[in-house]
Amino acid sequence: MMIKKKNHTFLFSWIFLAMINAQNTTIPVNVGVVLDFDSGGGKTAKVYLSCIEMALSDIYASHPYFKTRIVLSTRNSKQTVVGAAAAALDLIKNAEVLAILGPETSMEASFIVNLGDESHVPILSFSASAPYLTSLRSPYFFRITQTDSYQVKAISGIVQNFGWRQVVPIYVDNMYGEGIIPFLIDALQDVDAHVPYRSVISPSATGDQIIKELYKLMTMQTRVFIVHMKPNLCSKLFSMAKEIGMMSKGYVWVLTDGISNRLNSMNSSVITSMEGVLGIQTFIPRTTELEKFELRWKGQFQQDNPTIIDVQLDVYALQAYDAAFALAMSIENVGISTSSEIHKDASSNSTNLDTYKVSENGPKLAEALSITRFKGIAGDFKLVEGQLQSSTFTIVNIKSEGEKPVAFWTPENQMVKKLNDSTNTASILSTNSKSNLGPIKWPGNSLSVPRGWEIPTNGKKLIIGVPVKIDFTEFVKITKDPKTGTMDVTGFCIDVFHAALKVLPYALPHEFTPFSNPDGTSAGSYNDLVYQVYLGKFDVVVGDTTIRANRSLYVDFTMPYTESGVVMVVPIIDRTSKNAWVFLKPLTWDLWLTTFCFFLFTGFVVWVLEHRINEDFRGPPSHQFGTSVWFSFSTMVFSQKENVISNLARFVMIIWVFVVLILTQSYTANLASLLTVQQLKPTVVDIKDLLRKGDNVGYSKNAYVYGLLKEVGFNDSNLKGFRTMEALDEALSKGSANGGIAAFVDETPTMKLFLAKYCSKYTMIGPIFKTEGFGFVFPKRSPLVPDVSQAILAVIEGEQMMSIESKWFKKESNCQSSSQLGSSNSLGLDSFWGLFLIAGVASIVALIIFVASFLYQNGHLLIDPDSEASTSERIGVLFKIFNQKDLNSRTFKSSQPRDRITDARDEVNISPNNNWPESPFSYSNHSDGNSEQHTPPSGQASLESVPRHGFL
Repeated sequence: MMIKKKNHTFLFSWIFLAMINAQNTTIPVNVGVVLDFDSGGGKTAKVYLSCIEMALSDIYASHPYFKTRIVLSTRNSKQTVVGAAAAALDLIKNAEVLAILGPETSMEASFIVNLGDESHVPILSFSASAPYLTSLRSPYFFRITQTDSYQVKAISGIVQNFGWRQVVPIYVDNMYGEGIIPFLIDALQDVDAHVPYRSVISPSATGDQIIKELYKLMTMQTRVFIVHMKPNLCSKLFSMAKEIGMMSKGYVWVLTDGISNRLNSMNSSVITSMEGVLGIQTFIPRTTELEKFELRWKGQFQQDNPTIIDVQLDVYALQAYDAAFALAMSIENVGISTSSEIHKDASSNSTNLDTYKVSENGPKLAEALSITRFKGIAGDFKLVEGQLQSSTFTIVNIKSEGEKPVAFWTPENQMVKKLNDSTNTASILSTNSKSNLGPIKWPGNSLSVPRGWEIPTNGKKLIIGVPVKIDFTEFVKITKDPKTGTMDVTGFCIDVFHAALKVLPYALPHEFTPFSNPDGTSAGSYNDLVYQVYLGKFDVVVGDTTIRANRSLYVDFTMPYTESGVVMVVPIIDRTSKNAWVFLKPLTWDLWLTTFCFFLFTGFVVWVLEHRINEDFRGPPSHQFGTSVWFSFSTMVFSQKENVISNLARFVMIIWVFVVLILTQSYTANLASLLTVQQLKPTVVDIKDLLRKGDNVGYSKNAYVYGLLKEVGFNDSNLKGFRTMEALDEALSKGSANGGIAAFVDETPTMKLFLAKYCSKYTMIGPIFKTEGFGFVFPKRSPLVPDVSQAILAVIEGEQMMSIESKWFKKESNCQSSSQLGSSNSLGLDSFWGLFLIAGVASIVALIIFVASFLYQNGHLLIDPDSEASTSERIGVLFKIFNQKDLNSRTFKSSQPRDRITDARDEVNISPNNNWPESPFSYSNHSDGNSEQHTPPSGQASLESVPRHGFL
């Protein structure tokens, strides 16, 4: 037992010595840390450093077999780029570090990256987020944080979600502030948002300078601001904004993640001044490992820094932890040797830029960092081209008790309301809309979404330009009081504008300014007037301004409030028919032809149905033809004297008489209209006729219609401009042949106004060109355009628009109805084809019934197998039978006994040995005898009994 116990003791001793020996054989690796220990008493730098140290402690505790051990060398950047560069150079040259963690700012990183390139020392920054650092394309720079260009999509998503049209960025005047602006503007343009102004604030700006810039912003319409700067300057900005009332209702503030990620490091008074602000934060999954780490870190930090209380971790502290963890793993994977530097210059104890050492392990370490993958405290650690990839952002609403998440933004699904708790990945619950965000408390404790703009608070009114018109003043009329010099602007367009302003939920102070020269005449064309808005001389233009594509390139129009299109006004003449052939005009030629054919067809049908049983439809062929035609045409005046006996013929005539009644009544009414009602017709119906004939055409001066007519092909010699209604009326009355014009071309509203005064002499043709109508003119991307357009729609849909039109566009009492102008009044076949269809079907059905009945009685003549007659002879026999009287009909039963055929030579005996019943004609009175033969029963006729006249 004693020997066994000694053996165990020896074994444990050997393992303990081996572990001590393994610790003594680890390779120390110098790694530099550059942080700012001067700002805020170095509290933030100490937080970052504690996370880096804890990361190294954790990885070596969980991996005791690692052969390398990082030894940190810390330097102070002293809040300056020069201080950071000096610290990095000292670490590279004197401390002979293999890598550097830091610095904190992008400006410091841009200089240190160059040093890393020259010395092959990897630089790992966990907080430098400026996009321009990517352009350095250094293989030794690793950004362990998201670049600012990633968050601009989330910011533009917020702007789009609430429908804001204009945004003003407020950023610090340095490389960090300017770096995000190009990406932000591009993202805003993608969602149709405009940046009318950029507010730049110096990093060293005083409170007075900040207030001066804020007052400048208050004089603008835009109320949506995006703030991008460091937390210390942001704190000063919001304190001043609250002081002057810019944190009240109607304002919108959005913070970039450079501020939102560090909200926990700001003073509570600053957070109170930022209440109602929205912020973009890098999303960090709340995992069990993170919660345990926060507890361990807080205890360790308080132990190491007992004087610093109430401190919390931010995103950059967690990313510093992951950066140190990744660096330790990469160094171990590379396998660092003890002598791994190549001296560029042998001098020491110097910070000269041209005397430093080049790391032999730098390229291998950079490659190892690029392929390192693990699940970090801050999320998935994966670098692509030295850059941490875009992840989810949290949209937070800052309140007095702290920030509250209201939505999330993911690269895959854009704006979503919730994330999948099990996987911390976005799952879409609904599409982009205001409902996708949780309840938001806006500045001024408002719960309603700000519209993003307000009328400036400096008392400035909107300057509204109006055209100066000589005629057609019903649209815009400017009256000047000679005593006071004040101007009164009235008219149709002005009333519509005032009606729209009454619908708006806010007041819109304004004043009208004529677009005129000092002498009171018009200062230019409508294009010139619209262009004044682009130049900033007018805020709005109200008048008879047409929405045109070329104008919309530099201004925005509201929705149109009048009818669209360019029309042509031409004289009208009385073309009441007074010629000898006017009686043919009530019906079109196709209806005349169809009616004539149906008269003949109906007469034929009645003849077929009545021929065997009605004496009126028998006799010589000419007599039968004349009777049938006469009978059919006499139905027009219902004067037919022939009676119809067959029920089928009566059925046909009932339908046909009804058709004739409708036709005659319609003909009579239309003929009376043609002879008595005044028929007013335009002299021209197509603008191409004017062009082909070379007629003169008028247009309104200073209007775009002149250009349209030139495009069609009119010469200047055929175009005449007019300004007044009287001159236009005189020219149209003269006509083109007498030095006047054949037509006048202008927009629909203008021509409606002209016709309201001269409607008895002219009519409107068209539209001949397509336009969008009249609209109000605003500057490009003006936030007023959607609201005014919606107000115009409300006015148009209500009764108010009708009252405005009736007020300004009064018609003459003797105006003719538009139904009396234009197309022919002749009735066509398309109005009566249904009647003809019914009549035709009825006649055909009657024919079919008659033929079927006739064949049923006499069809055996066609199918008798014992007969030697040919098919044509048999069909001829049927026609012979059809031509004979139907002696069994009621008409002939009451007549005298039938004549008998006495001439034996007329009898036909085709077969002396046949079994057919004898024909009724075989029982006839012969010329040389008086014996009377009896007629056999009906239907028992035979070929032998029918005379063969014309058949043999």
